[in-house]
Amino acid sequence: MPEGIATTTILPDNQLSNQKKVYIKTYGCQMNVYDSIRMSDALAKVGYSEISDLADADLILINTCHIREKAAEKVYSELGRIRKLKNARKDTDRPLTLGVTGCVAQAEGIEIIKREPAVDLVVGPQTYHRLPEILAKTAPGKPVVETEYAVEDKFDHLPLPEKKRTISRGVTAFLTVQEGCDKFCTFCVVPYTRGSEVSRSARQIITEARNLCDAGVREITLLGQNVNAWHGEGLDGKSWGLGQLLGELSKVNGLVRLRYITSHPRDMDEALIDAHRNLDILMPYLHLPVQAGSDKILKAMNRQHTAQEYIELIDTVKRARPDIALSGDFIVGFPGETEEDFSATLKLIERIKYAQAYSFKYSMRPGTPGAELENQVPEDIKSERLARLQALLNEQQLQFNESFIGKSMDILLEKPGRDPKQLIGRSPWLQSVIVDASVGKIGDIVNVTITEAGPNSLKVVGA
Repeated sequence: MPEGIATTTILPDNQLSNQKKVYIKTYGCQMNVYDSIRMSDALAKVGYSEISDLADADLILINTCHIREKAAEKVYSELGRIRKLKNARKDTDRPLTLGVTGCVAQAEGIEIIKREPAVDLVVGPQTYHRLPEILAKTAPGKPVVETEYAVEDKFDHLPLPEKKRTISRGVTAFLTVQEGCDKFCTFCVVPYTRGSEVSRSARQIITEARNLCDAGVREITLLGQNVNAWHGEGLDGKSWGLGQLLGELSKVNGLVRLRYITSHPRDMDEALIDAHRNLDILMPYLHLPVQAGSDKILKAMNRQHTAQEYIELIDTVKRARPDIALSGDFIVGFPGETEEDFSATLKLIERIKYAQAYSFKYSMRPGTPGAELENQVPEDIKSERLARLQALLNEQQLQFNESFIGKSMDILLEKPGRDPKQLIGRSPWLQSVIVDASVGKIGDIVNVTITEAGPNSLKVVGA
């Protein structure tokens, strides 16, 4: 999953002098951002307030990502730095507790303690609702590891955030509707770290959406490892698909924009495509990863679709919503990839024309089938191919942004800009738009005419 757009606003540390303090560092995807927020909410029930200064924390949680090897190694480097802080506090009246959560926690479990003995607790993604209970069990020299998949639904037990806490987090929010994956792509660790696909009920999701909107949220992005595989219990007791859920969410008072991420081509059904045609609240943006353009590589990846099937699906979506912006994920240098295979990926990109995309060199993840494949591509070839692919994607992204110069659009004002005289808004197509602060206040939807465009943002004259 690519990086998201929502952020958490944390209260100033000097306002929290009489409370226990937690610092949460989040690596990885939007799902981890959402999980960190919900962990903070759970800890608030037992007296913890989230702060932005690591050195002043009573509890530090590192919420981890295991998608790529470098991401995991960054975690251990971070733990080494925190160990020094923990040792310095060892004999004081404020000892420091250190925890690792997320997908690295789930994948490596007790090995984290063996590699970094300073860690006091290791908690997998399915047990966040038990975090206060787990924390109470920890003691110096007695670390706790909780990585078993819970029998109960964690979302039934996680507290909904209080209104005042939600208000501090801004006008956009993530909302997890689905977790896990049953696709077993050969490069991916998600089925092993997040488990099989599980969908929350429509009632749970709608209740949380209403809670967010009551606190001032105006845009919600639905999250899932395969979000369009969502099939939860509907309000009528029957099984619903994501298209029907989006239709019901469109009725939530105060909600003006809906998005969802990340989708799998196999789960893009007719009802969901109809939602893009019929729901004005559903923004014209679709992140639909293909990963490669070669059928040979797609088969080796176990993607269970061909390049042509993907292209035909995109064409169907475009007929339903002609102005839709397309985003994708690409892996270069998958085992066995030849120059011909790579050229097929470039050809597909030229055919689709992406507004935005995320691209990576193949990273071997232990325990996945891809790690056992022969014909691993040399690192220098992967780097050279990635550079060519990213040059094409960057060119397409700039062309897409430049196509809006001189056009008017409604943007949602989200946050202050770097300059105090600026605000940052978000277009329906997920672009950042820099405007003069005089156009409105955060939370407003304002109409602006774009005057400048760069590879990563749009701008309005005077901003």
